[in-house]
Amino acid sequence: MGIRLTKEVKRLLKNDELMAHGENVVKTRKRNRPDLDKFGEEHTEPGDNARYLRFAMVSLDLPPRDISYRPQVKHSIHHEFLYIEDKSRINNMKGLGNWLGVDKTTVNSWKRGEYRSSTHSPLIQKAVDILEELWIDYMQNGKVNPGSGIFLGKNLFGYRDVIDIAPTTAPPLGDSPDQKQLEERIAGSVVVDE
Repeated sequence: MGIRLTKEVKRLLKNDELMAHGENVVKTRKRNRPDLDKFGEEHTEPGDNARYLRFAMVSLDLPPRDISYRPQVKHSIHHEFLYIEDKSRINNMKGLGNWLGVDKTTVNSWKRGEYRSSTHSPLIQKAVDILEELWIDYMQNGKVNPGSGIFLGKNLFGYRDVIDIAPTTAPPLGDSPDQKQLEERIAGSVVVDE
């Protein structure tokens, strides 16, 4: 009886052959769900980037604000929300900071009550709650890519994945039998030499 050896020969595909093979793979791969045909694809139209830039640049032209004065901060937040409504724009925490003339760390420290807790924290928290409500509406109505929405929820609004683990304490060898049952089992299997 002999050992049969086989040799498998593979050849490298040239670029043209590789591209043709790749196109065939793409043609044969289809999703079973038509609602996910364009999932993950960008939905940008020509001019979108310029429009988003114009929205962001509006905060550059705002007059300086006294951020220590609560009524002026409140007015700025209200003015920003009116602008968002007028332009039918989706806003975010960074945009809120830009509109107020502060960076995101300042907005977050106000939100957490680390700085100006008596004057600014309730106001900023209310504004963030409105942004969170908008985010939830956008997610429920398909206005935000689900992956992006989950990222925003975790990083801006404190959402997190929760896995409940219920610890149990069971003996590693199973249920322990009664002492008398053990003695009876052992007595029948042990041979004593005299």
